[in-house]
Amino acid sequence: MNGPHDMGGMHGFGRVEPEANEPVFHADWEKTVIAASGAIRSRNLVNIDEFRHAIERMPPAEYLGSSYYARWLNALERALVEKGILTAQELSDRAALLAADPNYQPPQGPIPSLAEQPVPRLSAQTARAAYEREGPAPRFSVGDQVRARNVHPTGHTRLPRYARGKRGTIDQVRGVYVFPDAHAHGLGEQPQPLYTVQFTGRELWGDSAEAREAVHIDLWESYLELDLTGNGQ
Repeated sequence: MNGPHDMGGMHGFGRVEPEANEPVFHADWEKTVIAASGAIRSRNLVNIDEFRHAIERMPPAEYLGSSYYARWLNALERALVEKGILTAQELSDRAALLAADPNYQPPQGPIPSLAEQPVPRLSAQTARAAYEREGPAPRFSVGDQVRARNVHPTGHTRLPRYARGKRGTIDQVRGVYVFPDAHAHGLGEQPQPLYTVQFTGRELWGDSAEAREAVHIDLWESYLELDLTGNGQ
């Protein structure tokens, strides 16, 4: 994406102010949002890349003015409407009922509530393995000098703007994984080799980088090309 949602490396948003003893959730509704997200995604109603792309399509001012879980809620609503699972009118009607009576309890239909069905808990390793696939042999090897392509797709991508056109070194070959740029748009999985690429801070940030600073980014093969300048980093 190319917009305010791709905030890596951007300036002008002020200092990050850590909250002392910050709780996991600031309100009960945030717990409901994360539970709903787990239920929806575990049942393959919306995949993770569709979910991320839904967040990226929030109006910029609304995105920048929303909290973390408010963005999640907005994305879930958009994705479920686009999938035909809910309608915008149903969401509007339910919001009106809750505004009139915050304790309103919706009636249960003949289909068991998703809330009553267990949602599998996945470790980070298990969740990552769920997207690993058989596929083409990797083109690059550890130590290869590469350059992130300077491309600006209009849809979803996991190639951050601040890395485009920058030179790096293949640090790890991860295997073959679902390609998010296709998966987010209903174009199938189109699996590709995935790499961890190391970029020096100086390559990314210029003279403002700290000494010996490095950033590691997981990038799919189509994001990369060989760096033929011979300059390395």
